[in-house]
Amino acid sequence: MPLYLHNSLTRNKQRFEPLDPGRVTMYACGPTVYNPPHIGNARAAVVYDVLYRVLQRHYDNVVYARNITDVDDKINAAALSENVPIETVTARYIEIYHRDMLGLGVLPPVIEPRATHHIGSIIAMIERLIEAGYAYAAEGHALFHVPAYERYGELSGRVREDMIAGARVEVAPWKRDPSDFVLWKPSDDSAPGWDSPWGRGRPGWHIECSAMAEQHLGTTIDIHGGGNDLKFPHHENEIAQSVCSHGGEPFAKYWVHNGFVEIDSEKMSKSLGNVLLVENLLKRFPGEAIRMALIKARYREPINWDDNLIEQSKSQLDRMYGALQRLETVALSEPPEASAAFYSAMDDDLNTALAISSLMESVTRANTAQRPVEQMQAKSELLGGGAEIGILQQAPTDWFAGHPGDDIDKAQVEALIAQRELARAEKNWSRADEIRDELAAIGVQILDGPNGTEWRT
Repeated sequence: MPLYLHNSLTRNKQRFEPLDPGRVTMYACGPTVYNPPHIGNARAAVVYDVLYRVLQRHYDNVVYARNITDVDDKINAAALSENVPIETVTARYIEIYHRDMLGLGVLPPVIEPRATHHIGSIIAMIERLIEAGYAYAAEGHALFHVPAYERYGELSGRVREDMIAGARVEVAPWKRDPSDFVLWKPSDDSAPGWDSPWGRGRPGWHIECSAMAEQHLGTTIDIHGGGNDLKFPHHENEIAQSVCSHGGEPFAKYWVHNGFVEIDSEKMSKSLGNVLLVENLLKRFPGEAIRMALIKARYREPINWDDNLIEQSKSQLDRMYGALQRLETVALSEPPEASAAFYSAMDDDLNTALAISSLMESVTRANTAQRPVEQMQAKSELLGGGAEIGILQQAPTDWFAGHPGDDIDKAQVEALIAQRELARAEKNWSRADEIRDELAAIGVQILDGPNGTEWRT
């Protein structure tokens, strides 16, 4: 079945048709490494990891690039305050980013380009833009002249005058137009810099991604992804400078943007003091539960984050792992494959919410299956679907050993199990499943066997 994605550029859901099915290209904006990643950074990484996995099901060769911005004013400030080179700061936070993403089950991209490794490509792209009349030099800077690109604003729907309020954009008297943005900026002795035709300096934020995508993926790429907050000005500027440096060729066919993570219905921000770091969450919750919480809603929708969301995710994972534990001795004769309903949901613009519901239906089938062929099918569906969204990646015994319950009311557990047995005897399967969910919510996993129902935490 074909894959459909919501294209932010056209504002419509479209069938995905790559330029070259033999080499599908995707670029996602990665971290700026001056502090540890927070849960908002993690959502983007998990979303594009899921998309990467879906693309790999459809195509044999998917080239996924996720960049690292390792030169930036905030990085420079951190290095200056510590009196160390920027490489010391960036190496520290790159290691933390990799560690935290591994904890969330995020696969490494095929290519992970760093801005400081592509200075030559960045300078060459700026030179082409100046030569073509889309950019100019002024007082040690190189700037893109926004009025020269008539289609500016097509992605975000904003008028170019809004650019003066955009992130990381300076308004200065040497600009020809207030909306012009920096491609290259001068560096004094306290800041890192490289030689260029415009003097010693460093690249602007936007040009880095255009140059790295061009070098590793080509003039026009299939998919460009990132958070909604990057749509303007970052992605808008990427389009302008890439299209203009490539003689009018499109930069990306499909633009995919993920929604924000909100805390108590407010966007995370340092000023509000509600930034949640991944490393702290991983100390409290299993990585798969955090990952599950990040994809329980559709990727384009905002997530309202709280502990209840993770607990719900952990409860569902308990049920899934419990079903797999029940089928632990069942051997699969073929590689695992999710249900048609699961794949249909994922191919419909990554409908992870519906896909997870499909997995829960597979759990029910796994818990009630008696015939070996039915047990094999249920296990295959769980493992196949889990692999695509990056869960169920450990042995059931390891999952349950990793977060044992405490302060469990044994009398309450036994009472609920008795109620469930009665519901099963009356063939009230929906009530039996509800009770299983109630038990999972308090950290209890039940196992149905020939000797009756056992439970564990």
